[in-house]
Amino acid sequence: MDTVDIQRANQLAIPIPSSNGLYFPFKIFHTFQLNFIRYIEDAKMVAQGFTVDLNKPLVCQVGHLGESYEEWVHQPIVSKEGPRFFESDFWESLTLTKWWAIPTIWLPVVCWCISRSVQRGHTLPEIMLMVIVGIFIWTLVEYTLHRFLFHIKTKSYWGNTIHYLLHGCHHKHPMDSLRLVFPPAATAILCFPFYNLVSIFATPSTTPALFGGGLLGYVMYDVTHYYLHHGQPSSNVPKNLKRYHLNHHFRIQDMGFGITSSFWDKVFGTLPPQKAAQQRR
Repeated sequence: MDTVDIQRANQLAIPIPSSNGLYFPFKIFHTFQLNFIRYIEDAKMVAQGFTVDLNKPLVCQVGHLGESYEEWVHQPIVSKEGPRFFESDFWESLTLTKWWAIPTIWLPVVCWCISRSVQRGHTLPEIMLMVIVGIFIWTLVEYTLHRFLFHIKTKSYWGNTIHYLLHGCHHKHPMDSLRLVFPPAATAILCFPFYNLVSIFATPSTTPALFGGGLLGYVMYDVTHYYLHHGQPSSNVPKNLKRYHLNHHFRIQDMGFGITSSFWDKVFGTLPPQKAAQQRR
């Protein structure tokens, strides 16, 4: 590890939980034997005879890791500089997204959806209720996707490759600022089945506002997620939320799936042990 890497890691000052509930910066990380971050001098990692070269596009490589992929992907590299995914500049560009693109693109769509329900005769209180319900439903979708899809265990070539694109890349490079939010092109594709799903359970006049509320919940989620990784909160609520999420990345990666809140972790029993003990007091 060179001096620049050490300085960058210390500047990030990622809070690392210890057994007594205190949080410490990266520079004494190894004291607690967590060993989740591995810097390697030659930018290579070997697993089951296959070498992943971090200086080459990764997407076509990670599938070859087989059963070792699960261990490899959960050994984070803390750097704001992300890896290259594809040889093609076009495909590579589709994986890079500035955080502000999410509200810029999707908030107008949210307003348009809500306006459609207004035009169909719903009152302001009814619209507000539908939007709130949509946001609440999104929090469950957020939790479900994160727990059961984004953390699915894979070992096949295509399973590893797809998982890396969906979420594995975020756990491997958690501070990559251009791959923290979901690419708008992928979101646009997913909007159609989600809208049709809402329409099955709602009326034609309530579907747009409910979907708009869910889409607003998604925007809040993605912006919050970015802030938890790159923001410097000063008040207790965002501080605790940041600590809670980074605990998921660097300490207990199979618990603490909530991003915008820990509500569904409490409901489904996936609170990290330390947090669960505090809740029982």
